[in-house]
Amino acid sequence: METLKVIKIGGNIIDDDSALSHFLEQFATIQGPKLLVHGGGKLATKMAKSMNIEVQMVDGRRITDADTLDIITMVYGGKINKNIIAQLQANHCNSVGFTGADGNVIVSEKRPVKTIDYGFVGDVKQVNTKVPKVLLENGITPVFCAITHDENGQLLNTNADTVTSELAIGFADLYQVELYYCFEKDGVLLDVDDPNSVIEDINTKNYETLKADGVITDGMLPKLDNCFHAISNHVYKVCLGKPDMLFNQNSKHTTIQA
Repeated sequence: METLKVIKIGGNIIDDDSALSHFLEQFATIQGPKLLVHGGGKLATKMAKSMNIEVQMVDGRRITDADTLDIITMVYGGKINKNIIAQLQANHCNSVGFTGADGNVIVSEKRPVKTIDYGFVGDVKQVNTKVPKVLLENGITPVFCAITHDENGQLLNTNADTVTSELAIGFADLYQVELYYCFEKDGVLLDVDDPNSVIEDINTKNYETLKADGVITDGMLPKLDNCFHAISNHVYKVCLGKPDMLFNQNSKHTTIQA
């Protein structure tokens, strides 16, 4: 079975023009089918503030009202996505930009209100691989931003890590999928103040221990939950770390195992 690399880049790469440019140059050299997912929360926050639109966060999660959704659509689906596409074309990597609405690839439902109303935030229900599969088979790289839709005309802001894991799962019966979460650290750290304390292997057993001991908390929890969700749904390989792990097998990173 052919390998598909599904790669997510976070805001720290996107927010730094030179880091993004360097990453995309390297990404373009990856052989075989590949798919890229990007976030962009910091740029959306900056844009909102410049337009005097209040940024509301609860426990690190963005409240997406109608004005905020407009900003996110412009920033994620427009500025960031098209900038990435243009740079990939400059590096001879033919690519097409997507929201989940394009090609009906990612269908979500608006998150139900429990204790907090997150607004126009989507929880993924379904991934349809038909359209991106045709592109991949023709050597074209799909580039997804973290916007989905509900099939009733409503766009929804959706967690980029979740979009990435759901896309990986969606392709797992067609390819041997390798999933990479690229961010600014070498992996999951045993001590957040020690960049060299990378936990190289995390499995379901020691994950529970690491959570109980308070080693893994805050924003890393939902990211790792997405990793284990992917591994338990036939994704072949899941890794977290700096983008170097894509190009240097000896670079430090964290591997998730069942």
